[in-house]
Amino acid sequence: MTTPVVSIAYHSGYGHTAVLAEAVRTGAVEAGAEVHLINVAEITEEQWTALDGSDAIVFGSPTYMGTASGPFHVFAEATSKRWFGQDWKDKLAAGFTNSGSKSGDKLHTLQFFQILAAQHGMHWINLGLHPGWNNSEGSEHDLNRLGVFAGAAAQTNVDEGPDAVHKADVATAEHLGRRVAEAARVFARGRAAVAA
Repeated sequence: MTTPVVSIAYHSGYGHTAVLAEAVRTGAVEAGAEVHLINVAEITEEQWTALDGSDAIVFGSPTYMGTASGPFHVFAEATSKRWFGQDWKDKLAAGFTNSGSKSGDKLHTLQFFQILAAQHGMHWINLGLHPGWNNSEGSEHDLNRLGVFAGAAAQTNVDEGPDAVHKADVATAEHLGRRVAEAARVFARGRAAVAA
């Protein structure tokens, strides 16, 4: 069996997005992946090497002023060295974000991640869930309670700490981690079969 390698490249300003990164890792590990958790604000050469060797990279950032955080943008620009050589071409990619508002323009952050992945020639893995909490029998405890398809989106009140990240949002991030790891396994097996 092929063990997929998943790296989570994230920035967290106040700890809320770090909670989601841990949840993505939990889901990917549960699905049998080897996982690297990489805080892009403190990235090392060894961690760049881990990204290069990954089957999938999951991008994560809080949504600040309608886009990813400044430290994540610095990381994204630094990936241009990989872009020149198309070093990440055909890897899988996915994303997650958190903001204080229910919308908060989180979709723009996820689209930024999608475009970054596309520029690298990566394949985007979406959330793969119907929206939750959108009918009279739904509740805020549903998976994908914010109804986002592009990736895992979370909302945390701006006056509460990381321990207040909604449990449904944590579970949705875990789902994303499992989905990415499972897709990475399928891709890895397919590549091995083609090579044989």
